Amino acid sequence: MKTRRMKNLFYTLFAALLFTTSNAGAQRLHDDNTISWLSSQNTIYLSKKVSLALEYQWRREGVFQSWQQSLARGGVQYHFKNGVSVLGGYAYVITYPYGDYPAGPYTIPEHRIFEQLVWNDNSHGRLMINHRLRLEQRLVGKVNQKAAAYDVDGSNYLNRVRYQLRVTYPLNNKKLEDKTWYLAAFDELFVGFGSNVNQNIFDQNRIGILAGYQFNKNFRVDAGYLNQTVQQGALVGGKQVYQYNNGLLVTAYYTKPAREKKVVEGSK
Repeated sequence: MKTRRMKNLFYTLFAALLFTTSNAGAQRLHDDNTISWLSSQNTIYLSKKVSLALEYQWRREGVFQSWQQSLARGGVQYHFKNGVSVLGGYAYVITYPYGDYPAGPYTIPEHRIFEQLVWNDNSHGRLMINHRLRLEQRLVGKVNQKAAAYDVDGSNYLNRVRYQLRVTYPLNNKKLEDKTWYLAAFDELFVGFGSNVNQNIFDQNRIGILAGYQFNKNFRVDAGYLNQTVQQGALVGGKQVYQYNNGLLVTAYYTKPAREKKVVEGSK
C-alpha cells in the first residue's frame, strides 16, 4: 500500500512537471548561472525517538562570488521504526537578486513553515533508497516598489509540495558504516499549489550527483554536481523566466546521539 501511494504521488508530480513545461514553449527567457552551495545538516537526538533537525545552507552565485540565497531551517523530528520519520519546523530564507532576470533589485525575506515525511527502503542489497515528502506554507516578503527606500510592507502566502528520491550506494563496504566511500544521486521536484500560485505551478527541480565519505556513524560529507531548474513566478515582458543553475554542492552531516542514562550500581 505504501509503495502504491508513493508511486501515485510521483506520477502526479511528474504529470504536473510535464504539463507546465510543455506549455511554456517559445514563451521562455533562459537564464544560465553558476552556483556553489555549502550545507550543514545536523541531527541532535534528545531521546531514541525524538531529535532536533538543524540546518544552514550558504548558497552563492558563481564560485562563491556573491549571494544567491541564505537558508536556516530547524524542526523537531519523531523517528518511528523501519526508517520512517516525521518532522515539523520553520525556515527563514533570504533570496538575493542574481542572474540576468532577477525578480527585482531587492533582497526578499521569507518565513516558511513545513511538515515532512521520510521513509527509507534498504531492501535492495547495497542500494539504499530514501524518499522525502515535504509540504511548505510560505510567507514571501512583498516589496513596496513605490517607496523611496527598500521597504517590505507585507507578504504573499504560497503553498508548495516537494518530493525527493535519493539513492546511495556504498563502495568499499556492504553498507554505510565507518570509513565507507559512497556514491549518491537525487532528484527533487517542487510544485506550487493554491489560490496564489502564479506562473510557477512547476516551481523548480533539482538533480544532484555526488561522492561521499562516512567517517563514522556520526559524521559524513558528500560533494558533487548540482543542477537546479527554477521557474520564476513573475513574467518579464510577458514571458516566463527559467533559470538553469549548475554548480557545486557540498554537504556535511552530523548526528549527535542521545545521552545514555547512567546506571547507578546497586539500583534496580
